[in-house]
Amino acid sequence: MSQDGFGGDGFGGNGFSGGDRPIWRLIPPLAASGSVQMAIDRWLFEQHAQGLHPPTLRFYTWEPIALSLGYHQRQFPDHWRSLVYQNQPIDLVQRPSGGRAVLHQGDLTYAVVASGLGISRKAAYEKICEFLIEGWRSLGVPLHYGTAGRGYIHNPNCFGTATRADLVTDGGYKLIGSAQLRRGEVVLQHGSMRLRPNESLFQQIFDTPLEAAPPDVPVDSNQQPDLVKIIAALTGAAERCFGIQLISQPLTNAEWNTIRNETEKA
Repeated sequence: MSQDGFGGDGFGGNGFSGGDRPIWRLIPPLAASGSVQMAIDRWLFEQHAQGLHPPTLRFYTWEPIALSLGYHQRQFPDHWRSLVYQNQPIDLVQRPSGGRAVLHQGDLTYAVVASGLGISRKAAYEKICEFLIEGWRSLGVPLHYGTAGRGYIHNPNCFGTATRADLVTDGGYKLIGSAQLRRGEVVLQHGSMRLRPNESLFQQIFDTPLEAAPPDVPVDSNQQPDLVKIIAALTGAAERCFGIQLISQPLTNAEWNTIRNETEKA
């Protein structure tokens, strides 16, 4: 993984080649509110769809914590509008992708914006999930696809069931729940990796306990999930699975200004 960008004020364009491997942009980890994170994902998707931006991988966290709803999720419990955690209100945010509600607390989110990953939604899911499976396997956490049937659509909680779009541990814990926005061959897929959820908060919101114990994940010197190590394993897996070279470049000032303007319009 390279650390330099392409210079100038952004990538621009859509045709990049790193020798024999296509180049994708890697945006460094970012902590921000849910509305800002969703605005970034929407902007990346629209820019790539217009041929103005290369495929992109990024990882991020939600501050303050939030409950995100699927794009078409219009019905949910009334008390979700007034949730509080540690004396702070919990943001309620609409995602541009489908699926159901996700609690973003103690988690790490990934997002992939790309095209040409498969002719169907299922094919794109499976292609993107390859790097998640390989990366977590390298960290000692084997994952497999969920098996829930269509009944899941009646559950407002994304993590209440595990479908073929989700990744589950051998112990039955749904570690990763993902959702997509698709336009033609252009895909935004983002997903929550539940590293250390607060069990009482989860039960308070969804009125159900965690389905199984979370797996052991790498921790840092403060005994918190080691995001640096986890992200390094996943970025390495992404380069191998997609056959790409990742170039790390933060959002530029001009990009931030555009994204903030879009957030204010929303």
